[in-house]
Amino acid sequence: MAGLWRCAGVRWGPGGPRLLWEEGRSSPLGYGRDLAFRVVGERSCVGARGNRCPVAAGVPGRSTQARCAECARLDRAHSVAADTYLDDPRTYRVYLAWFGRGMVKVGITAEERGSARLLEQGAVAFGWLGRGPLMAARRCEELLRAALGVPDRIPYAEKRAVRARLPDVDERAAEVAQLHARALALVGWPESLERIECHVVDHAREFGLGGLAPASGVVTELVDGGVVGGRLVAAAGPDLHLGVGDTVLVLDTRLMTGWDLAAVGAGEAGGVSVPVREVPKEEGVQDQLF
Repeated sequence: MAGLWRCAGVRWGPGGPRLLWEEGRSSPLGYGRDLAFRVVGERSCVGARGNRCPVAAGVPGRSTQARCAECARLDRAHSVAADTYLDDPRTYRVYLAWFGRGMVKVGITAEERGSARLLEQGAVAFGWLGRGPLMAARRCEELLRAALGVPDRIPYAEKRAVRARLPDVDERAAEVAQLHARALALVGWPESLERIECHVVDHAREFGLGGLAPASGVVTELVDGGVVGGRLVAAAGPDLHLGVGDTVLVLDTRLMTGWDLAAVGAGEAGGVSVPVREVPKEEGVQDQLF
């Protein structure tokens, strides 16, 4: 149908975040600008590895991965993240990603991608640990998980809950630097992995987190005929923080994939008529992990 767009998620780059659309188009996401769309029809599978789903299977509205079971299997069949592509010849980097007090994870990314992976995850700060072959990077990742108790995954709900009450940049950097030093001192560091001196990079400015108000709700799913409209006040990873009246709602753009989206009129641009989960004021308060 004419006038409908299909979202392919958010891409982070030197110019900031952009919404990607199927057919290769993209739209810049500028803080302070209005964002509004109407959902049309039913959600369908986005396919796998650049190929369309052969049956255009329906997928649940609450899923952050708009793929049917078969396409999800095919997508992970040749994936570094799923450990199904272990002979990748590229150089990899090991990193520490910081999301809030006591919320640090370890991960790996292809060196050629630079910091894109950290922006995609919504890492407020990060530091490189080492660089080398894929399997050496994997062994280092496992070493840190076992020896330091650092996870390789932090749920997005936990990341969102603390973005509006982050400590200052010096405290963020100090926490990463402390763990970086402990990591490099571990016995069992892979010989083929080159150590990298600690240099903490902070993304708070790129994400627009300065003065961010706590979110009062999170969009749980999109529905046919539903409207999402608000002013973009911040973005981190796949999350868009939208000012709607006197409140801030979070929209995970992964929920937008697989839907046909249409523009809305000026009278509809400032509201939300899709399911939203209210965020209790005390949600996300937690003690430091280490």
